[in-house]
Amino acid sequence: MRCQECGERPATLHFTKIVNGQKNEYHLCEVCAKERGEAIPGLNNSFSIHNLLSGLLSFEPSGVGGGASQPHPLRCDRCGLTYSQFSQSGFFGCAHCYKVFGERLEPLFRKVHSGNVIHHGKIPRRSGSRLQLKREIEHKKNQLRRAVDQEEFELAARLRDEIRALEKRLAKS
Repeated sequence: MRCQECGERPATLHFTKIVNGQKNEYHLCEVCAKERGEAIPGLNNSFSIHNLLSGLLSFEPSGVGGGASQPHPLRCDRCGLTYSQFSQSGFFGCAHCYKVFGERLEPLFRKVHSGNVIHHGKIPRRSGSRLQLKREIEHKKNQLRRAVDQEEFELAARLRDEIRALEKRLAKS
């Protein structure tokens, strides 16, 4: 197959882009792909998950100064890692770093986890039934709190009953 841009060289790179639900496929040679600014795997211009994390880690919440602008940069007292070093590498030096950098991590976690600061992860289908029930109960309790706050008492009563039923199932398992 020939390059769709120049028509001269063989198409060695195949891109599929989906923008606003519109799928487009491109078959380009390496030269034309570079000219168009397409990311080519294996080269320095390719996107990586590290680039995403570095961009998110550079997020500075209001009221918290950056590590470089502070006279004493934020540093873990156990392993010596600075927040600046963490934001460049994306890796903590030890478990204590979570506590030391906690103030700066919370806004990051809220961005990554759609407003939550807790990562729930996936639950194994076979062995995770108790955990699934606990999460469902917690979710229903949050819905119940919102229903009560919004004075939707019929919905709140239904949710209360559902929570009780789920708690009975949890006690049996």
